[in-house]
Amino acid sequence: MKLVVMIEPCEEGGFHAWVPSLPGCHSESETEAEALRNIQEAIELYLETDDEQLPGPPAKKIEVAF
Repeated sequence: MKLVVMIEPCEEGGFHAWVPSLPGCHSESETEAEALRNIQEAIELYLETDDEQLPGPPAKKIEVAF
């Protein structure tokens, strides 16, 4: 499984990591490398939940002309 992980610096220092396709899957750390390790652990814990709690398929973007 491939997931997109976003990592950005926090205003107060450190880094914030999250997974856009897994609502609520976030982590904060002092370094970027630590943020990546922590978000990997957060993803594992997130995916251990019951199947009915996992998000459905990703939304599709459909353009319609009127």
